[in-house]
Amino acid sequence: MVKLEDAVVARYTYQGNRFELLVDPKLAMELRKGREVDFEELLAIDEVFKDALRGERQSESLVREAFGTEDIKEIAKRIIAKGELQLTTEQRKELREKKKKEIIQIICKNAYNPQTNAPHPPARIEKALEELKVNIHEFEPADEQAARILKELRRILPISLDKFEIAIKVPAMHAGKASAMLHEYEIKKQEWQNDGSLIVLLEVPAGLKAELIEKISKLTHGEAEVKILNKGA
Repeated sequence: MVKLEDAVVARYTYQGNRFELLVDPKLAMELRKGREVDFEELLAIDEVFKDALRGERQSESLVREAFGTEDIKEIAKRIIAKGELQLTTEQRKELREKKKKEIIQIICKNAYNPQTNAPHPPARIEKALEELKVNIHEFEPADEQAARILKELRRILPISLDKFEIAIKVPAMHAGKASAMLHEYEIKKQEWQNDGSLIVLLEVPAGLKAELIEKISKLTHGEAEVKILNKGA
């Protein structure tokens, strides 16, 4: 069970009434991501409050009306999923830093420098975010923020979102394993040949091109034929 001094408030408002819990901030974030947590460790007190900091408990009738249950686990899931966490400044800073890394990873995967036909290094993207003074929101999905931030990055960086079409021919002895691996990517066309070999046409973001070529080369011991056809839309 989290200590009271280490707990933060999770708050949910329903029809003007506040429902609060005292929770472990890290476990609350794990639960919010859909992961399993130990509720005995999550909750500082098995009580629903209308003002947790003052120790004022919410009425049982309002709890039943708002959640349709008195099961503290189900109530905690709802409050944490739909409500807000009153995180400390340090906790918010840590979450924003993690979110920024996720956003940079998404940008490096999907965008590239058309002048070099290679992805921008993560350090360059991070520096550009600092130059533009981009605000990172700790609770907004990383992919949604990345889409918005890409528009801002184009003000100071050459950026393209075009994908590459890559044709790969895999010898029969490696075709089975290669097929499973290649399905991790976006396959546009796949043909099994009479000799058991496999020909696949893929559309790949610039940031995954080098990774794909390296993986297929390693899996087939360099025996696969790889051809970059063009840049798609």
